[in-house]
Amino acid sequence: MQVNASVVARRTSLDLPADLPLERWRSLGEHIAVIAESSSWWLGDWIVYGQSHYPDRYKIALADTSLSYQTLRNYAWVAGRFGVGRRRGRLSFQHHAEVAGLEERAQDHWLEQAERHGWSRNELRRHVKNSLRAPEHRPVTEAARPSSGGKPAAIRFKVTTERHIRWQKAAANQGQALAEWIVAVLDRCAPATVRTAAENAAATALEKCGAAHARCGPLEASAPHH
Repeated sequence: MQVNASVVARRTSLDLPADLPLERWRSLGEHIAVIAESSSWWLGDWIVYGQSHYPDRYKIALADTSLSYQTLRNYAWVAGRFGVGRRRGRLSFQHHAEVAGLEERAQDHWLEQAERHGWSRNELRRHVKNSLRAPEHRPVTEAARPSSGGKPAAIRFKVTTERHIRWQKAAANQGQALAEWIVAVLDRCAPATVRTAAENAAATALEKCGAAHARCGPLEASAPHH
């Protein structure tokens, strides 16, 4: 790829002229950094577009890239978790990936803190983990689902940090937000559980009926009086 008349970029090298002025060298570095940082967002948005427009064929295009399917899927998941208006240009894609599994309000909070204090990706990760470990900030997971009346119902419960992290990783592997993953898992399990409970209740009722029948004996018709 011809960057300009004197700089040529190849897949495994960048050819620079011997007399490249300092200012042009610095400008070139800034340009490369922008491309490197933006490429994760670009790939994520590219995949999201393919999923939407070519649901039966986009995976074929993924195979033509040099990146693993899981890597591309992660890019798409992070891109899907942050609309363009919520992405912060002063923070890296990796900053956003660190908090992608959190609820939207928590995402915005931690990204704002990272931007305000100039945290690196690792510093952001440390602050988030420390907040989860603190007893007063033990994670509260919330899952919302339409109730029978059609209105969203919020369910809040506290979990240990270890369980929260494990669930968050499982959700990320499925390309889902944590609350969405929890709802999906519960929806899969609920029918069998409800059916079993109903069957157990019916069996218990039959047993009680049988016990009562054994105590009282069979009902017999009264003999007619003459």
